[in-house]
Amino acid sequence: LKVLSHIDSVLQSPRAPLLIYRRSKGPVQSSIKENRQECGFEHLPLTIEMWADQLMALKALHRSLKKLSLELVPWHTADTQDDRESIRVEDLQFIVDAILEEIENKEKNSQTPSSPILFAIVSHFQKLFDVNSLNGIYPRMNEVYTKLGEMTNAMRNLHELLELESSAPPTVVVDTVGKLCDIINENVTEQVQQLLGTQDIHSIVNKLEEYECFFPPFQALIQDLLCLLGISNLDDILPTVRNLK
Repeated sequence: LKVLSHIDSVLQSPRAPLLIYRRSKGPVQSSIKENRQECGFEHLPLTIEMWADQLMALKALHRSLKKLSLELVPWHTADTQDDRESIRVEDLQFIVDAILEEIENKEKNSQTPSSPILFAIVSHFQKLFDVNSLNGIYPRMNEVYTKLGEMTNAMRNLHELLELESSAPPTVVVDTVGKLCDIINENVTEQVQQLLGTQDIHSIVNKLEEYECFFPPFQALIQDLLCLLGISNLDDILPTVRNLK
């Protein structure tokens, strides 16, 4: 009777499930009547049987979750043996949490390209840069990277020299260099015209023809004088001729 009263107090506690304890609606045992206590245990065997079934189902659920865990998180090395006498809800919750964490990580990394996408990227690189084999991809990547660095440095230096903004496109740089070349060519033409004392191309041609006719005989005369006077410097010709007088 004391045991039944103890069980009754436990079952009536706030922690007990609601389906466990029910007040008896029929006649109670005389021993309980004498102590003026009611213990509703008529359905308790069925509840215990239900518990036993749930415990067996809990083991089956544990095995299924472990198989699922091996598929999703094979690197998980937690010791979860199926042949244990009791399986705790905490064990199942631990496996579920590990699976959920893996799913969340996959969702965060969902932008990682798949194998077909990576294969397409490699094929596209081979077509763009004329790479015939996979072994040649890394050397060509290094070559492209080096050339790109050199071109970037050259463009940066040109931007600074031409006093252009860093955002100016290459076409602007080319146009600016072309204008500078035109200016330089115009200056050279003007300097040649000033040197020759003429302003038209025909006069320049005539002047060059006159110089071409004059300088070869003049050079031959100078060489003969140097040999005749026994000297090697042009500045010594006049002093030597004066001494001969």
